Amino acid sequence: MTVRTRFAPSPTGYLHIGGARTALFNFLFARHHGGQYLLRIEDTDRARSTPEAVQQIIESLDWLGLSPDEPPVMQTSREARHAEVAKELLAKGAAYLAYDTAEELVSMRERAQAEGRPPRYDGNWRDRDPAEAPAGIAPVIRIKAPREGETVVRDLVQGEVRVANSELDDMIILRSDGTPTYLHAVVVDDHDMDITHVIRGDDHLTNTFRQCTVYDAMGWERPAFAHIPLIHGADGAKLSKRHGAVGALEFRDQGFLPEAVCNYLLRLGWGHGDEEFVPRERAIELFDLGGVGRAASRMDYAKLSHLNGQYIRAADPASLLPRLAPWLGALDQAQTARVEALIPDLQPRARTLVEMAEGARFALAERPLKYEPKAAEALDHPDVRDRLARLAERLGGTAWDRAGLDAALRDFAAAEGVKLGVVAQPLRAALTGSLQSPPIDAVLLVLGREESLARIGDAAEGVTLIGG
Repeated sequence: MTVRTRFAPSPTGYLHIGGARTALFNFLFARHHGGQYLLRIEDTDRARSTPEAVQQIIESLDWLGLSPDEPPVMQTSREARHAEVAKELLAKGAAYLAYDTAEELVSMRERAQAEGRPPRYDGNWRDRDPAEAPAGIAPVIRIKAPREGETVVRDLVQGEVRVANSELDDMIILRSDGTPTYLHAVVVDDHDMDITHVIRGDDHLTNTFRQCTVYDAMGWERPAFAHIPLIHGADGAKLSKRHGAVGALEFRDQGFLPEAVCNYLLRLGWGHGDEEFVPRERAIELFDLGGVGRAASRMDYAKLSHLNGQYIRAADPASLLPRLAPWLGALDQAQTARVEALIPDLQPRARTLVEMAEGARFALAERPLKYEPKAAEALDHPDVRDRLARLAERLGGTAWDRAGLDAALRDFAAAEGVKLGVVAQPLRAALTGSLQSPPIDAVLLVLGREESLARIGDAAEGVTLIGG
């Protein structure tokens, strides 16, 4: 048997981070077993589905490295097939035409609620002759759910789950306008796409029992089901905007690496010993559903940031340069060389690409610099500016390499009778316009002799434009 999984989002909005994890688990399970991973866009809710959402889902999956092995399937393109199966069930007596009016259905629900029963369809047309149908009412097709015994699902995450068949109702599989319902379309599509494993959120578990009625009535083999727990916020509530970013592309825009996001999502509900840093190839090697827990996971943005920092530090510096483009914009040749040279010194401190870009921004600035208020304050003293002028003179004759610059700064501080920090902080402000930067010798190296001395000279002469 070739394992085939699918991720099946509804295009009614952005790809939620919980959906991204579901896609990841489907992808890894298929890869681990040498199978295929597919994408189906479940756009049967035409009123809420949008082309923009479809594009956003595909873009999100591409960014995460979770593109499907075959072109995406649009569920609405298969409506004729969904209707065909519904009519086949009708012909074999496993479904029936129901002619209930809207008023009758409302009355049915109100009666059930008044009697303390769940508001299920009561089977009004289950055994009636269609000849009794009132004029002018277009019927729906309802499946005949079993009424005796129970339905058992041997879930690969939740274990054996049972529901009494008396709890199931005769759900609509084809509406009066000839369009299929979601629960029916999903079964037909999974069967026709040869899906062997349905891996989805545990909020779909109740749907599974109802969908099994279609599988069983058609005599189709059920796929294996695996319902994974949801992701909550740190407070245990359903993850939402108030907790922070929840859309996959929000994490991209905040400077997270897709490999770090996937690593974090993998460990959010799945585990293999104490391994925290699990790159893609290792994840494919290890992943199976036995490692998925049953309890809801809690999103921890601090842990994600820490892990992202680990991935940044482990990355080849050259690979990070193009990834900084969204925040740095188009660079000329000289600017590119500066940023490229600076990346190894930015990696140890940065947790996100945004932080890296901010750390590199001084290298792209034009004179005169715009100083942050605290940097301008640090330079706003005659003694500081006089010391910078003397430092510029000393540096003018220094070998412009790391060892030479480091030695020159230490010797200058000793000659001035002050600690190195007393020299370094005003120098940092003069060179970058900020009190936060990579190591000062790295800053000097990246800017080069001419630009460094010019910036120091500006600060020594009091050219301080205060920016944001």
